Order: sequence, then C-alpha cells, then structure tokens
Amino acid sequence: MVILGLTGSIGMGKSTAAGMFRYLGVPVHDADATVHQLMEPGGAGFDPVTAAFPDVLKDGKIDRQVLGPKVFTDPVAMKRLEAILHPLVQAQENRFLKRHRLAGRSVVVLDIPLLFETAGEKRCNYVAVVSAPGFIQRQRVMARSGMTKAKFSAILAKQMPDREKRRKADFVIPTGLGRAVTFDTIRTIIDQLENRI
Repeated sequence: MVILGLTGSIGMGKSTAAGMFRYLGVPVHDADATVHQLMEPGGAGFDPVTAAFPDVLKDGKIDRQVLGPKVFTDPVAMKRLEAILHPLVQAQENRFLKRHRLAGRSVVVLDIPLLFETAGEKRCNYVAVVSAPGFIQRQRVMARSGMTKAKFSAILAKQMPDREKRRKADFVIPTGLGRAVTFDTIRTIIDQLENRI
C-alpha cells in the first residue's frame, strides 16, 4: 500500500484536493478533522484539553475562538496542546492505515497541514504539495471569517514557505489554474502511484 502525504500552506486548496482524491476513490485521513472530532464533547481529547485550558470551556463545549488565540500567541501553551492531541491523532492515523491495508487498498492519503514541519513525511512513501500563486492564497485566506492580516502572518510564520515545500515534494498539485487542471493532476498522480506498486 502506497501512503501519499498531502500538504500545503493555508489557503492553497488542500481541502479541495483532498475532496478530489476521495471522489476518485482514494481513502483520505484528515488530521484537522480528526482534531475537531477529538475536541468534541465525548471525544478523547475533550477532557485533557479542558483540564489544561479550563477557560476555553463554554456551554459544555471547547470554544475554539478562545483556544486559538491562546495557543497561537504562546509557544508553551501550543506545546501543551500538541502534547495532548498529537498522540491521539497518531493513534487514529494508525487505525486508518491498518484498516485500509487489511482491505487491500493500493493508495491512501494522509492529509496533514504541517507535514514537513512535524517530520510527517517520514511516515509517507511520497508527498504531494498543493500550491497556488501568493496573491491567490492571500485572497482566499483574507476572505475567511474572522481572518486578520496579523493572524494570517502568524499562521504563515508557523508554516514552511511554499517554495520550500514544492522543492521537497514528489508531486506539486496546482490549484490556481482552475479545478479541471487540479483534478487532472490528481488523477495522473493516482495512476502513477498505482503503477509503482
């Protein structure tokens, strides 16, 4: 089974690309979605996170609008949060890989935003990076609810520059040339990976 890591900086179109892989029948493990599930009431991360950050609990739920700024501006708080969530996400990923290996899948995708930043590429056979011109990235991100220039800059500061990600990747998926180009690129990548098995 070939494990393809899928990554890309904020606003580059990674969610769209992941959806296209799913549409083409490739199982995708979404690290961000897993984090959301873990922090829902009843999720494995809910009690440890609210114990570590009691003031983020609002109406019986974790208020991400409170948690986000708290950890983005405090590296120690971010490390505490990561120490809680990373092992839980890793366990979910391991179950995903085992399930699809047993099912005889030829290719699976690990959708991990900070893949290179966390050395996640070591768990993958190949890496695909989604990329678009900087002006398109900025337009997409600044159109998001609650986004500010300062927040965008803080997020970019945590992420490896796009040009470096492209250099390290086995495949680059363009997302600034229209959906058809993105889709065709992904279909070609899947064909290439299936032929390498």
